[in-house]
Amino acid sequence: MADMSEAATLTTEITAAPTPLASQLQTQTARLELTTFAGALTPRKFSSIQNELAAALSGSACFDLGYRTRIRITGEDRLRWLNGMVSNAIQTLSEGEGNYSFILNAQGRIQGDCYIYCRSSGLLLDTDRSQAPRLLTHLDHFIIMDDVDLHSLDESSTGIGLTGPQAAFALKTLGLTNTALAPMHFAPLHFIETALAGAPLILVHAFGELRPRFELWFAPEHALSIWNALISTGATSIGIDAVEALRVLESTPRYGVDITDRHLPQETAQTRALDFTKGCYLGQEIVERIRSRATVHRTLRQFQLDGVAPAVPVDLNTSDNPSATIGQLTSVAEVDVPGYQGIVAIGSIRTEALERRATIAYEGGTVAALDRPPIAAMH
Repeated sequence: MADMSEAATLTTEITAAPTPLASQLQTQTARLELTTFAGALTPRKFSSIQNELAAALSGSACFDLGYRTRIRITGEDRLRWLNGMVSNAIQTLSEGEGNYSFILNAQGRIQGDCYIYCRSSGLLLDTDRSQAPRLLTHLDHFIIMDDVDLHSLDESSTGIGLTGPQAAFALKTLGLTNTALAPMHFAPLHFIETALAGAPLILVHAFGELRPRFELWFAPEHALSIWNALISTGATSIGIDAVEALRVLESTPRYGVDITDRHLPQETAQTRALDFTKGCYLGQEIVERIRSRATVHRTLRQFQLDGVAPAVPVDLNTSDNPSATIGQLTSVAEVDVPGYQGIVAIGSIRTEALERRATIAYEGGTVAALDRPPIAAMH
């Protein structure tokens, strides 16, 4: 999988099947509970969610990333073309560097999100399996006279995530650390090509708001051996429930849940997905108009809840006008770990409600908007 280019067909339909790691883990643990997430079946949990979350916050934890997939973009025009299709700057990426982007339509509405990494053999667009069919169709529609090819790598690559303050130590234990892993050379959203136990892999220093996060991409047949190697370093196995709880705790929105195709980029508070100096791209006129007017009527925020944990989505209102909906909670997590106990959520809210400091309520309690996650970052 050194070149991750074995699958070169345009795949537009994906069914929820066990990830390569989930399939291989089931040979060891027949009772392993799988759940559908982002277009794939992945382990739900290995122990208790709170124990798994605590491991991710205080030690090191590994998790299945088989619900992610990659699209390899090749051709002489790939940089210019993709730069005109996404909200972040692509032409300025260096070899081994990546960034986070939105893919918009002409009306500026978000069609999906992705990470894009620059490699000499082509660009790698990393997204989740539930988004891939629509994004492939959308992108393919705009290849007109361009020398650009889209290669679905869904069958030829998979991944495992590793997070926590001890994650880098786990990599060092496996011999993956070298001079390229020094912080100044291997900052977040950079990758290196290496190998583990004879298996070629791409090691990505991924985005993590509260704790360091790494991703290992490799050919599917190596999933179990690489997983076991990570476990041997003392990393804790965690399932998607704990991964999702960490996501909510970090206030990282998920497309299809917290962000939909009704959202405009500035309504998501994800400024890391935008570059206002890159020039023209699909949907840019709307993005620039919002920037120049410096106003948005709704925004995504993280909230701390005082009450019961609701089933989401759940509407928000003000206590003085409970019949008027001012927003919606879309992701929620109950957290009980050393250093913090509470209920946190991500949701969308009208900015005027925040500005007038209204008491914000939902069916089951009240919420307070947070300016930052309730647990301190540790990098």
